[in-house]
Amino acid sequence: MRPRDAAELLALAAIWGGSFLFLRLGAADFGPVALAGLRVLGASLFLLPILLQRGEWPALRRHWRAIAVVGVANSAIPFLCFAYAALAITGGLSAIFNATTPLWGVLIAWAWLKDRPGGWRLAGLAVGFAGVLWLAGDKADFRAGAGGTTTALAVGACLLATLMYGLAASLTKRYLTGVPPMALATGSQLSATVVLAPLMVWQWPAQLPGPGPWAAVAALALLCTGVAYILYFRLIAALGATHALGVTYLIPAFAMLWGGLFLGETVDATMVGACGVILAGTSLVTGLWRPPTLPRQGKPPARWS
Repeated sequence: MRPRDAAELLALAAIWGGSFLFLRLGAADFGPVALAGLRVLGASLFLLPILLQRGEWPALRRHWRAIAVVGVANSAIPFLCFAYAALAITGGLSAIFNATTPLWGVLIAWAWLKDRPGGWRLAGLAVGFAGVLWLAGDKADFRAGAGGTTTALAVGACLLATLMYGLAASLTKRYLTGVPPMALATGSQLSATVVLAPLMVWQWPAQLPGPGPWAAVAALALLCTGVAYILYFRLIAALGATHALGVTYLIPAFAMLWGGLFLGETVDATMVGACGVILAGTSLVTGLWRPPTLPRQGKPPARWS
């Protein structure tokens, strides 16, 4: 990996880890629906001129139906779910659950595309979901907190979001292979905007939020969605999809770091332990790590007498 690629990988992890901080800063004032709607609207306005400048509008127009479905599964629903979760749980905890995306992706590809995982990938699924059960069992609580929701519902929202990410991956593989990435990124934000805009108007906060929440919205839309997509696709082009997925393993660390620095969020032993288990499972599922195998014991070499 070139130093430039490594720097961009770290920058992307820091940006996406920061998205959970900005969700926490904006969710209470805007509400989950308005926050998610503004995020995709701002990202659309940022990405659309780039798409047009690159001459990829015809690709978006040709594949708009499939791109629209992917946009709902990959942006509208997950962004809404994570914004809802931000009302009740820390950004670091949401980021750990976000790391389960490859697990859902493999399960859905297995069930739908008949892409059966092999031995180590099956082991990775078992390990990863064991970590999910451990963390969810420790953190889920059905008593409503200050945000008006429960941690159990927040955990469920995070897992629904990652399930949607996994579904979007299979949809993209099935129907959008070969489509220019910028057409897919921009089109998905536009379709998510179409879906969320009416709900955003309906759920607009009665009192206009102050400068802080608006800054969080701008950061989510422009930095964590617009700029992040460009960085991610650059890394895929430079390193390949598998190595670019390495960002998944860095995001929880940055999310916990930003939450601790700016919001005083704490990290306990269960979060660290379960995060390690989940990341071990996802590394097996994605093929980024394989346990070492012992050499086979062969016959001793023949000796000349």
